[in-house]
Amino acid sequence: MPVEFLGIATTSDASETTAATTRPIDLGYLERIVRTHQDNGWTRVLFAYGSGGLEPSALAGYIAGRLDSIELLLAHRPNVSYPTFAAKTFATLDQVSQGRLSVHFITGGSDHEQAREGDRLTKDERYARTREYIQIVKKAWSSTEPFDHHGEFYDFDDFILDAKAFEGRLPTISFGGSSDAAYRVGAAEADIYAVWGEPLVNTAEQIARVHAEAAAAGRATPPRIHAAFRPIIAPTEELAWEKAHDVVARIEARKAALAGVSSRWSSGPPQNAGSQRLLAIAEQGDRFDTALWTATTKATGGAGNSNALVGTPETVAEALLAYYDLGVRIISARGYDLLDDATDFGRYVIPIVKEEVAKRDKEAAAQGAAA
Repeated sequence: MPVEFLGIATTSDASETTAATTRPIDLGYLERIVRTHQDNGWTRVLFAYGSGGLEPSALAGYIAGRLDSIELLLAHRPNVSYPTFAAKTFATLDQVSQGRLSVHFITGGSDHEQAREGDRLTKDERYARTREYIQIVKKAWSSTEPFDHHGEFYDFDDFILDAKAFEGRLPTISFGGSSDAAYRVGAAEADIYAVWGEPLVNTAEQIARVHAEAAAAGRATPPRIHAAFRPIIAPTEELAWEKAHDVVARIEARKAALAGVSSRWSSGPPQNAGSQRLLAIAEQGDRFDTALWTATTKATGGAGNSNALVGTPETVAEALLAYYDLGVRIISARGYDLLDDATDFGRYVIPIVKEEVAKRDKEAAAQGAAA
């Protein structure tokens, strides 16, 4: 099965290591970084969501009108709009992009961040709401007749979506999380289940859990698995590790410079299960498997996707292929120097992984024909 690659779409070059050198809202940079992904073998880019950030669907629409092949993954929090309005927004974007839209639903792992936009439900309530929300969106996309809905969180009558998605398709739904509630909801409703990069044994456990929950929900085919990493690559192992230690030093310097100003790093322990898992793994050691490195997670306090893969392009590709062999089919890879790292990963890592996956698929097909 082909492997896919997810990068990031952003309006500035700021990262955990780097203060912005672009304008805070630089649409030229946005187009440049997305074009870099498109031109270097990436499948899609993520338009992320934050309570105080730009509205990602507007940015996705802007890019859809300028680039014609890269796929667009729109992050969306159910607390910010009614599901019928969201279904209309997604269908419109899918039309504008001519079938290139996927939606990543974010339930919200931080009470503080959710409260910034007035969302004061408990974590379990948020997951229940997300499930109901996704079900309404999917029904709105597919229903040919008006329908009513009387649920725990939403209540409406006689809704039908006139503007369907492009050519009658159903946009792909992505979902992530590492809590019991997340596994239950995502495995039941999503096409793609996203996890953060962990050691192989831990990732295998998460995949098994997703598959088990999907089976319990009555699904014959479980969601595809997406794993996220921070690649740090260089021409030699020595240079890669030198670069990796420099990345951590830059994270620490940037964190110190932003003390009391930025909310990127929390002063307290994270509430979300995914970050808690990453920090627990980091306490067990810095290095795992072929190339996984947890020092970046320690430096950021487990803030989001933070475990790195360090080495030459060949080493990092070998590490990613081990995840592919576990069942990972979508790889998210975001560097710390956003533009340069997207270029290097696309030029030097993606081709190796795609070639090796094609070999595996060919061998599997030959074995199937011989059976």
